[in-house]
Amino acid sequence: MSETFLEDATQAAGTVTNRLGIGRREFLQFCAATATTLGLPAGAEAAIAKAVEKAKRPSVIWLHFQECTGCSESLLRAEHPTIEKLILDLISLDCPETLMAAAGHQAEAARKAAMKANKGKYILVVEGAIPTKDNGIYCKVGGQKAIDMVKEVAADAAAVIAMGSCASWGGMPSTDPNPTGASSVGQILGKPVVTIPGCPPNPYNFLATAVHFLTFGKLPDVDELGRPKFAYSRLIHEHCERRAHFDAGRFAMEFGDEGHRKGYCLY
Repeated sequence: MSETFLEDATQAAGTVTNRLGIGRREFLQFCAATATTLGLPAGAEAAIAKAVEKAKRPSVIWLHFQECTGCSESLLRAEHPTIEKLILDLISLDCPETLMAAAGHQAEAARKAAMKANKGKYILVVEGAIPTKDNGIYCKVGGQKAIDMVKEVAADAAAVIAMGSCASWGGMPSTDPNPTGASSVGQILGKPVVTIPGCPPNPYNFLATAVHFLTFGKLPDVDELGRPKFAYSRLIHEHCERRAHFDAGRFAMEFGDEGHRKGYCLY
């Protein structure tokens, strides 16, 4: 097991990053990038740096249900910072089913211990849809049905994040005829849930959401679908360098034609 997973969760992130040899400049660059992702005003990186350096790393319990693990894979492949250098030391990833060394009853014991030690303070991340048909028998973890587990863990969570399209909307498992009754986290819990859709989702949207919670003690503003506004309120189309051509009705009809060579819109 990586040394990172053995860190004392009571240590502030600043203490851990210093021990790992992450320089001040690299750390501030990360804070600045996070502030930009969140759409915060100039100077906000200082507030983020202060909060991250001094705050106890928030406990994160990550559950997997009907999914392909692509969301976790996306997070593991994040860069700037890489997950092994910083992300796992910004948060205390206490129950990562994909990564943890424990298995079986030991894994379930670790989850329950994390819930007890951080009651009312941990962040619950759910990856995958949750089956509801036939009393939810189509997905069990440690003998416990997914629908019962997510309700149990969410009851004492400070925040709930649905990671990926399956957890956010039901995703592929819910496609017609949906034999298992796959449902989203929000449908199951009937309470506000931050959704980070995508197949897979952008890992930095999750990271920025966690840092926002760490910095301000609350989740970021969300839209009517529960998505963080900093990430989902704008379209790439709005900032495209070819946008003027779109507005003027100038389009490339095929690659290599005159419109393409002139930089016309590719829509």
